[in-house]
Amino acid sequence: MNDLSHHDHDGHERHHDHGTGHGHHQEGGGGDKPFTDPVCGMKVGADSTKEIRYAGEIYHFCSTKCMDKFRVAPEQYVDSGKPEPAPAAPEGAIYTCPMHPEIRQPQPGNCPICGMTLEPMLPSLEEEENPELVDFKRRFWWTLPLTVIVTVLAMAGHRIFAGGLPRQSWIELVLSTPVVLWAGWPFFTRGVQSIRNRSPNMWTLIGLGVAAAYGYSVVATVTPSLFPQTFLMHGRIGVYYEAAAVIISLTLLGQILELRARSQTSAAIKSLLGLAPKAARRINADGTEEDIQLTHVHVGDALRVRPGEKVPVDGVVLEGESAVDESMLTGEPVPVTKRPGDKVIGATINSSGSLIVRSEKVGAQTMLSQIVQMVAQAQRSRAPMQRLADVVAGYFVTIVVAIALLTLLGWGFLGPEPSWVYGFVNAVSVLIIACPCALGLATPMSIMAATGRGATQGILFRDAAAIEGMRKIDTLIVDKTGTLTEGKPAFHSAAAAAAGGSEQEVLRVAASIDQGSEHPLAHAIVAEARSRGLPLAKPETFESSSGIGVRGIVDGKHIALGNTALMDMEKVDWKPLARQAESLRLEGASVMYLAADRQLLGLVAVSDPVKQTTPEALATLKEAGITVVMATGDGLTTAKSVGAKLGIAEVYGEVKPQDKLALVERLQAQGKTVAMAGDGINDSPALAKANVGIAMGTGTDVAINSAHVTLVKGDLRGIARARLLSLETVRNMRQNLGFAFVYNALGIPLAAGLLYPFSGRLLSPMIAALAMSLSSVSVITNALRLRGTGK
Repeated sequence: MNDLSHHDHDGHERHHDHGTGHGHHQEGGGGDKPFTDPVCGMKVGADSTKEIRYAGEIYHFCSTKCMDKFRVAPEQYVDSGKPEPAPAAPEGAIYTCPMHPEIRQPQPGNCPICGMTLEPMLPSLEEEENPELVDFKRRFWWTLPLTVIVTVLAMAGHRIFAGGLPRQSWIELVLSTPVVLWAGWPFFTRGVQSIRNRSPNMWTLIGLGVAAAYGYSVVATVTPSLFPQTFLMHGRIGVYYEAAAVIISLTLLGQILELRARSQTSAAIKSLLGLAPKAARRINADGTEEDIQLTHVHVGDALRVRPGEKVPVDGVVLEGESAVDESMLTGEPVPVTKRPGDKVIGATINSSGSLIVRSEKVGAQTMLSQIVQMVAQAQRSRAPMQRLADVVAGYFVTIVVAIALLTLLGWGFLGPEPSWVYGFVNAVSVLIIACPCALGLATPMSIMAATGRGATQGILFRDAAAIEGMRKIDTLIVDKTGTLTEGKPAFHSAAAAAAGGSEQEVLRVAASIDQGSEHPLAHAIVAEARSRGLPLAKPETFESSSGIGVRGIVDGKHIALGNTALMDMEKVDWKPLARQAESLRLEGASVMYLAADRQLLGLVAVSDPVKQTTPEALATLKEAGITVVMATGDGLTTAKSVGAKLGIAEVYGEVKPQDKLALVERLQAQGKTVAMAGDGINDSPALAKANVGIAMGTGTDVAINSAHVTLVKGDLRGIARARLLSLETVRNMRQNLGFAFVYNALGIPLAAGLLYPFSGRLLSPMIAALAMSLSSVSVITNALRLRGTGK
């Protein structure tokens, strides 16, 4: 071990910081700049009298308490690295299409596939009103009076003005031209772009329909002699300026309503972004405090959080005790008591006492930022259910154009006089009423609304497939530690194998090797050893054998700490302590054997209480017809003891990661739809293989990254909520897809004049435009219902 000595002098010596950002320096040199306490991260004046020399360097401390912590475990602090600044914000937003998330570009615009307005992948609180929405509203309101006048003239001009208004066609041309060529210009540019990109879409149909109606009318107005007498209506060649103008105005109105509705789907992300405080209160080296912008907070800064304030960033409590309201992230209304050593989450609210927090994660690394990223990613993913709609939409426009052409020819050759006029009007109606947009929006809007609601309940879906698949699960495999239990085990006891052996030495060696493990059981052992002031050795080597234990070199000896499987691998006779271990397991404790150079040293027992919410969650899942299976790396006796308390019949103990994976595969082979809930590295293979992998938010990054669903609270009740949300979302998607298919299946034949022989009526292009606009709005409105259900 490194020599560690204490300096407590009057400040006659001056040292320099050696440029590391820590409160340490190499001897020699000069300079008066402040140091950083390596334990709490606070700034320490150059005249600090509290110092410790370690590994040839001198470390400065703000208090005796921090100095004592460093003395117990210096290696924990010397390799922590200097504080890192918050990650820089991206230079510019990336824009994508709700219907085609594969489209990404660094500036606003329209989707080259469907023509839809691109949206920022991650909305910002500072965003002003959508510029396209502002533009469309201006075009709509400025030209609406012209559209109304043109429509009145076309519908009742011959009644208002006896014998018709002189030059009425020319007046309609003048009034409708600004509507078509100015207000409708964005639609024409999108239509042309779709043809250039060979991706015909909704704007192709609208552009063709409006251009046909307007172009026909202009020719009829300028050169009426080109048309036969059968085309005369009320003494003039029939024109359709009102149809072109009304189609543009109604399309603008539909786009305005759609843009407003679509903006609501990002409300969940904006509300999450709004949770973050704008500033933090930093404690400086001299003890003074100052308010700084959140972007200026660095890892290692000491921050004061007063009652009623929000915790600025993710960190650990250094001083104080308070109840913290985490409901905005977990959905749980009961405040959680935080004491020194407990972790706090940025954006949660400090309810009562004052806290001093050391920042650990800032910027994009905070849990809030990660949640926002996960929600945004899920909202842009495609649901498997959308595939049929995508296939249909791919051929949709071509089919519609073909139907419009057949309508024109059919009416022209077979219809009553004026047959070609009827054919032309019906063909325009077919082009206008068809709405591929409703098909394209059917599932994305439902997914965006559902992921937003899930985020407010502490349920994070990785993608749309996870939402769709969650409702199908019939078997749930759960790990014990951290899933059924608190995941914050407490040290129970230690015992030496040799008569008169030292329990303290067993604990010291076990804690020394466990310093390299991130398993909750290891944390409990290390914490107990440090609380007793035991001098832990730094492992020279470390290996984690998931599901069975850990191995490594400590103090020059080969150390193994784990279950009987590991002891058998190491050829260690564990039987002398078998009876004592079994007794501890019957109490629900987890037991680990400790061996040095393949000789049994003793055992360490850790207990982990069952979460208070677990019985309720299991009862709810069983009522839903889901079979619950426990698979844990803990001993079988301990596992069965916990399983019996919770009513879980199928229990597997001493399970290795490959065994959990094999269990998932075996159940899937039996036709089961399997969900796996876990929180450790040893769970990650099974989480990835399961039909739905569910990670507890209290678990490791590896587990969370392997999962399809993350429960921020780490509460099994979230699984029941996630399944209910999945059922509601899929039902909503089916409603939207059904409506979109039925709308187009009925609307297109009606527009083609299918009912004319029976009713003598034709569908006006203006009515077709209204129906087209309302179809997309109806789909979005139905999807938005998900935001307010099931709360």
